Amino acid sequence: MDNLIAHPARNLFRGAIFMMIVWIGATGAYERAGWSFADALYMVTLTVFTVGYGEVRPIDTTYLHVVTMATMAFGCTGMIFLSGALIQFMTLNPLQQLLGGRRVQSEIAKLDKHVIVCGYGRIGVELAKALNDGRAPLVVIEQDEHRVARARDEGLNCLQGDATNEATLLDAGIAKARALASVLPNDAANVFITLSARNLNREIEIIARGDAVSTERKLIHAGANKVVLPTHIGAERIAEMLLFPETSRFLHESEHMRDLERQLRNLGLVIEVVVTPEHGALTNLTIEDIEARTNSAFFIVQINRRDGEAITSPEKKTRINAGDGVVVVGRSAQTINALFAAPRQAVRSGRLTP
Repeated sequence: MDNLIAHPARNLFRGAIFMMIVWIGATGAYERAGWSFADALYMVTLTVFTVGYGEVRPIDTTYLHVVTMATMAFGCTGMIFLSGALIQFMTLNPLQQLLGGRRVQSEIAKLDKHVIVCGYGRIGVELAKALNDGRAPLVVIEQDEHRVARARDEGLNCLQGDATNEATLLDAGIAKARALASVLPNDAANVFITLSARNLNREIEIIARGDAVSTERKLIHAGANKVVLPTHIGAERIAEMLLFPETSRFLHESEHMRDLERQLRNLGLVIEVVVTPEHGALTNLTIEDIEARTNSAFFIVQINRRDGEAITSPEKKTRINAGDGVVVVGRSAQTINALFAAPRQAVRSGRLTP
């Protein structure tokens, strides 16, 4: 019974198929008795809908009695099922959405210091799963009803609505939330959500997704604490694998290094491999000069020269050349990459000059 209630569209489809079989079978049976197609179809329609206008032709043989009784039994039963499935399809989904929405609102009202995830696309799904696995209280905001249903099936508190609307953010409990992640595939929407979220909660930590590199500055100005550029990160990781495959394999495939990465994350640190650009602000400087210029924003733990030489625990006087792969430990992967990628004369005391 629960399975029948859970799938109104499937019940409607099954009922329609059953009635089509009854219609075709009964019409064919009457035609076999010598009736015309029009008379047979009309008789079947009158019978299954129980209208009772009277027989089109006399039902005066045993064969016609059996056909008519079978049509009544199967046709009326099928129409009752089909009518019920149609009513269920028209009323159950809105009712479930209403009750589901109220349940979610009730659960959200109990939350405090939770995380709001705006968007349940590719990145949103993985992010919500990771947060849920880490037992972090969270609320997902998504517009698409199919994605909302998927999120709720996963046991998540998913609010259906437009995250760019301040009322939706308020419904998600932004006033009590500790963090918000805006991961929609639309940069303009992420900027607008960031602006709205910062306006509603001055203390909340906002992490926003950006597809275009030019969006990063806009998101920061809008109030984002951190910006993630998935395409940029993916391209850097591929370049790292191609240019320094051994180092990449050692850092990301070694169980020991994965444990180290987890420990560093617990301390708020990350380990990255950065390829030194030709005309970067830190290119051709010594490690000592780099640490002074960046105000020790990170630490260089290994240098992989273009010719294949690997220098572990390099001396302070070691110079970083263009094309070198530099293994760096710091607080933010984006800050590390930004400092190395910045053009010459753009880095002062660990900050990028405008």
